[in-house]
Amino acid sequence: MEHALAPGRESFDQKMIVRKAIEDANIPFTYVSANCFAGYFVGSLSQLETLIPPKDKVRIYGDGNAKVVYMDEDDIATYAIKAIDDPRTLNRTLYLRPPENVLSQGQLVEIWERLSGKKLEKIYIPGEDFLASMEGMDYVAQAGMGHFYHIFYEGCLTNFEIGEDGEEASNLYPEVKYTRMDEYLKIFL
Repeated sequence: MEHALAPGRESFDQKMIVRKAIEDANIPFTYVSANCFAGYFVGSLSQLETLIPPKDKVRIYGDGNAKVVYMDEDDIATYAIKAIDDPRTLNRTLYLRPPENVLSQGQLVEIWERLSGKKLEKIYIPGEDFLASMEGMDYVAQAGMGHFYHIFYEGCLTNFEIGEDGEEASNLYPEVKYTRMDEYLKIFL
């Protein structure tokens, strides 16, 4: 993420320093790209400052169509454990992108509306307004908001192909019955 917004870019820069040190030292590795943890992003329908679904209104980032990968934390652990001794993941990145969990924020909201039987008022937040809202926030809040911007406005979790140095987890481990987000959202009913 060489183009990441400051101050959130710092976390990416630090990860790259660690990765380079691991690789320069020839330490065997498997990086796991876990994406958006359901416990933080799904129940809230990706709203900031809450972990439960909104009752009346939902903020939609941009047009709500950027694809995001939502993952149940138990599934992240399952895939990571399976990769530990798998030679197919040695010195590669394991991307968690199970097809049914690659959803836009708009699709996530639609799933919730179908399950709950209630339509939410949608408030669309243009990218420039989202970025402007970061002004005057403290360092940590700006970093988090920057990550939200890259995820929900740029689609940074899905706007690239997995290359030769990576594998997709649900392809490698089709036996894993991962949690779909419509199942996950039922805990809030």
